[in-house]
Parts: sequence; structure tokens; C-alpha cells
Amino acid sequence: MRFLANENFPGDAVEALRQADHDVVWIRTDAPGISDPEVLSRAQAEERILLTFDKDFGELAFRSQLPAASGIILFRVKASSGAMTAQKVL
Repeated sequence: MRFLANENFPGDAVEALRQADHDVVWIRTDAPGISDPEVLSRAQAEERILLTFDKDFGELAFRSQLPAASGIILFRVKASSGAMTAQKVL
């Protein structure tokens, strides 16, 4: 699958997804500091599913009329570490 990991997404989880043969671009290393609308636009343009802990993306997707073919996965997990988040993601 093709994912765009938001800046707040743990590096351990990004790496775990990559090792599981997923195509993952990470905002923290690829385009740090870009705005939420830019993140959402990039996910849509590159046909990637956005992975985030940021609840604001739901409202932003609604307001920008994000196509149904695009997607956002909002993580609301309690994990003691990035490695634990990686386990839950996989």
C-alpha cells in the first residue's frame, strides 16, 4: 500500500511499514513543517493514504471535499513507545 505518514507519526512505525513492503513517505524527513492542507493535498496528489494522530484532518478533508478514493487513518492508540505503535500499525 502507499502511505503518507504525517510529521507526528513515529519513525519506528514508518520503518515497520517499510519493512513490510509498504511504500511510505514520511513528512518529517521529506517535507518537514508543511501545513496540514499541504499534507492532505500531497496525499491526494500521490494517491497515498494519510497516517496521522492529528484529529484536525477529518474536518479538513470534509471542507476540501476530499474524494472518496483518498483516505485518512486516524490513530488514537495509547502506546508507550514508537515500537509499540509499530506493532499496532502492522
